[in-house]
Amino acid sequence: MPGNSFGKMFRITTFGESHGPVVGVVVDGVPAGLQLSKEDIEFELSFRKPGKSFVSERKEIDEPEILSGIYKGRTTGAPVAIVVRNTDVDSSSYEEIRYKPRPGHADLAYIKKYGYENWDYRGGGRSSARETVSRVAASALAKKLLMLTNTWIAGHLISLGPIELNCNVSFEEILCSKYSPLRCSKKDFEEKFKELVKDTLAEGNSYGGIVEVVAVNPPAGLGEPVFDKIKADLAKAIMSIPAVVGFEYGLGFKATKMKGSEVNDEIIKKGNSIGFKYNTSGGILGGITTGEPIVVRCAFKPTSSIRIPSKTVNLRTNEDTLISVKGRHDPAVAVRGVSVVEAMMSLVLVDHAIRAGIVPSVKLNNKDSEKIEKNWRRYISSCKP
Repeated sequence: MPGNSFGKMFRITTFGESHGPVVGVVVDGVPAGLQLSKEDIEFELSFRKPGKSFVSERKEIDEPEILSGIYKGRTTGAPVAIVVRNTDVDSSSYEEIRYKPRPGHADLAYIKKYGYENWDYRGGGRSSARETVSRVAASALAKKLLMLTNTWIAGHLISLGPIELNCNVSFEEILCSKYSPLRCSKKDFEEKFKELVKDTLAEGNSYGGIVEVVAVNPPAGLGEPVFDKIKADLAKAIMSIPAVVGFEYGLGFKATKMKGSEVNDEIIKKGNSIGFKYNTSGGILGGITTGEPIVVRCAFKPTSSIRIPSKTVNLRTNEDTLISVKGRHDPAVAVRGVSVVEAMMSLVLVDHAIRAGIVPSVKLNNKDSEKIEKNWRRYISSCKP
């Protein structure tokens, strides 16, 4: 089946292309009774929006339109359809790309799969990161539903090129990084990130980065023991994001250099419950959530669209040639990628929470709806520095 849908009980289907009229999403499996407004969706979309400092200059307003599934400000249990119109499309800089597939991009792979005559070269078409608007729009619903268990999700950029955050960061600082232009949770590192981006912009180049996302207060017991392990679904979700080239959770690859005595976490009493001393597993053991904070990281490669000339082949003449990619592109796609990683984690967690019966699959009662709304307002206000 075509891979345009994700999730089981809470299922999204995205549609649209970078330079088409709209991008959008249909969200199925939303229980009735969830309070939902256009402003809720705009809040999440605002943090991946282009047209700001240090990201793509494409100036999209990213205003969501809710087409179905809402009545009197609450979900009805029907599919929720959301569209975002593309208002600042400029395909002129892509005419050269029409015959010169870009190194590092999906151009040649799409041509080989679907045929040159069917390839939408404008802005990368369906393979463009513009598609992720749909995921972030859907995540507003997912994040709100997770407020029923007071589960909050936030991410930040922990490395950009050769510069890596090397200090402890609180969840409150991660929340406030939403308003950092480079999604950095520490001001001194933000300045270093800024200088790096300015330099790479000046030379027409790009950098990769590492994103870390944390979910606090997740329900214990999410995930199935074998093929639907929570770590497996998180890996698939996050690896589906354009430009992501690596995934880890907990200690991740660092654990390969350690001894078992260092990695095995001590089980201790925590008030009236039992938990783990250090959470080295990142909140997941046996593919099931432990109730400790879920900590994942992923690596974004450098943006492939750069002005520095690269070798390619002219598809009209079948001759070697060079291409210098012009247009409006992110110097570090990882910056806006933080919001997308947050989105995919929220979609996985809410899907499993519904499957586990922790979040109702059919209808929220008024008490649950009010609890969600109260926690959502706290979340929004807590993000402000």
